Amino acid sequence: MKLYAAPLEGITGYVFRNAFHACFDNVDKYFIPFIQPNQRGHFSSREKQDVKPENNRGMYTVPQILTNSSEDFLRTAWKLQTAYGYKEINLNLGCPSKTVISKKRGSGFLAYPEELEQFLEGIFEKAEVEISIKTRIGKESPDEFARILEIYNKFPVRELIIHPRVQTDFYKNHPNLEVFQMALDASKVPVCYNGDIFSIEDYQRFTERFPQIDHIMLGRGLLKNPGLTREIRHQIPLDKEILKKFHDCLYQGYCQVLSGDRTILFKMKELWGFLAPIFTDYEKYAKKIKKSEKLWAYEDVVEKLFAEQDLV
Repeated sequence: MKLYAAPLEGITGYVFRNAFHACFDNVDKYFIPFIQPNQRGHFSSREKQDVKPENNRGMYTVPQILTNSSEDFLRTAWKLQTAYGYKEINLNLGCPSKTVISKKRGSGFLAYPEELEQFLEGIFEKAEVEISIKTRIGKESPDEFARILEIYNKFPVRELIIHPRVQTDFYKNHPNLEVFQMALDASKVPVCYNGDIFSIEDYQRFTERFPQIDHIMLGRGLLKNPGLTREIRHQIPLDKEILKKFHDCLYQGYCQVLSGDRTILFKMKELWGFLAPIFTDYEKYAKKIKKSEKLWAYEDVVEKLFAEQDLV
């Protein structure tokens, strides 16, 4: 089974990837949170740091592009290829954010199949890199996906990563596994699954139902349990020692590249919103973490949480 780490904007940047890779090293591909091309064709400082080869040593990383302009995609892909050495680019057709879909990007682009097809014709005709696609199954209705899949099947997509929810679901409701089965049966390109694999039990249930799937992308599941890949691969449950090592590596990484207690704490609090429930009796510690305004206060409560509670 090939395991991928999903691109989660604001969370899985290069600091996170390096900390995760140093502690767990069970991911076959790390997808870099999306680059949003601008009119000048320049990368933001965050985007530059994220794609630099020296910030991704020892990892197979795939940059992701969010756009509905074939010209912008091609210009950005060319820059990623020639300046940074990337040979595979991922197209984001899955982001459900309202600010993204209002501009007809991400999963919002799925509501315009004719324009989507023209866009794909434009990029596959001229791009010199391999292109994979991360997609939802429609904007408002799963019935949309039959037409969307017909379009994908016309092109030499390296891999189709399917999150079987529509845009209006956001992350509510359950992934539509019936539509995913339809996609498996009808897709002419390799398929990867993404969606709600939070535990070894989730993984086992999914692979029992879909034994032909050998590529799975993990997103929020890795934030809720960073040891999930190791448990899937080696049947080794997460323990506090390795989790503490991961936390400290990540925290130190942010302290090195960010300035100001508030900025560093914002990044760590975002992680704890996912991670805290992995501990027993975590609520009072999570509240103190959320209220922390100084690094020393944050460090104190985290030390107490690890010392006083166990993993569930």
